Amino acid sequence: MPQTLSLWRSDHPVVLASGSMARKSLLEAAGIPLAIASAAIDERKIEASLPGAGPAELALHLASAKAKSVCAAHPRHLVAGADQILAMDGHVFHKPANRQQAISHLETLSGRTHELHAALSVWRDNIEVFHCHARARLKMRHLSSGFIAAYLATIGDAAFASVGAYQIEGVGIQLFDVIEGDHSTILGLPLVPLLGFLRDEGSLLP
Repeated sequence: MPQTLSLWRSDHPVVLASGSMARKSLLEAAGIPLAIASAAIDERKIEASLPGAGPAELALHLASAKAKSVCAAHPRHLVAGADQILAMDGHVFHKPANRQQAISHLETLSGRTHELHAALSVWRDNIEVFHCHARARLKMRHLSSGFIAAYLATIGDAAFASVGAYQIEGVGIQLFDVIEGDHSTILGLPLVPLLGFLRDEGSLLP
């Protein structure tokens, strides 16, 4: 029988400390075996403990906290935590809690450029072994109130699942005039730097 070749060299899957389907799909599409262990952390409490932190620093702290929180339960595994922060003019946006907040966020972002800061932190045996940060810039077109209402009616509860009330891989692409940045960064996980680390670390075939 011919030998079966694989790009994955580790005996263990990567543990993704996130319930994000976008991040899961990115890693699976790249050929990374996964186990899912969603982190239970208080993100707002962590933010409050870091007054004055910029969006990149905040995203890195949150990504690290997610990975660290589930690392002990998965010895010898690489545990990846990721986070994404939407920022504009020094203001950090969180996921809208309801339709009125989603409308408010879209009205504020309309016609303006915001940044998405995606951070990744990888832990093994309670030690952080890798971290990185990437940034994307997105300019929303001017949105009419009629478009916002129809858009939110179209996507339903998905508006509350992501910062900015959009998923770029879906109908949310209609919100934008200009997009600058790596696709995986926009989806909330800097994939190319992670793949480089996994090759250097020996989990992926170089």
